[in-house]
Amino acid sequence: MIRTKRKINKQRGSRSNGGGCTKKRRGAGNKGGKGKAGMGKQHWTWTVIHDPNHFGKHGFKRPQKMINKISAVNLNYLEEHADEFIANGKASKDGDAIVIDVTELGYDKVLAKGKITKAYKISAPQFSASAIEKIEELGGEAIIL
Repeated sequence: MIRTKRKINKQRGSRSNGGGCTKKRRGAGNKGGKGKAGMGKQHWTWTVIHDPNHFGKHGFKRPQKMINKISAVNLNYLEEHADEFIANGKASKDGDAIVIDVTELGYDKVLAKGKITKAYKISAPQFSASAIEKIEELGGEAIIL
């Protein structure tokens, strides 16, 4: 049978809300603990149904010193800021080509996002394949350190 009214609506004004003597449902002592207390004891049924993976270890964490974090830079960033780098002395001109050492800027890898219009001689520890293609298309050079 489908209940047309919620039980709480039926219980409105009844003082005990269907819980018998009000003393029985009074106070935090009837909760059986705070938060996740008793998950392996009196609240075990709840645990099995709602949080079955609560106990035990799951997966693993790699040590942070083992994780190699690569900071990458895109070609369009180098193109936009090339004049700034030359003015600051972080880059130089070699004929028509602009020579940039990416490690001096604090990057480890060059990626190919964006368009470049000038020839660049870029030296970096790593390049993406498409970045090397774009650099060499315009007569530049990708130097792997």
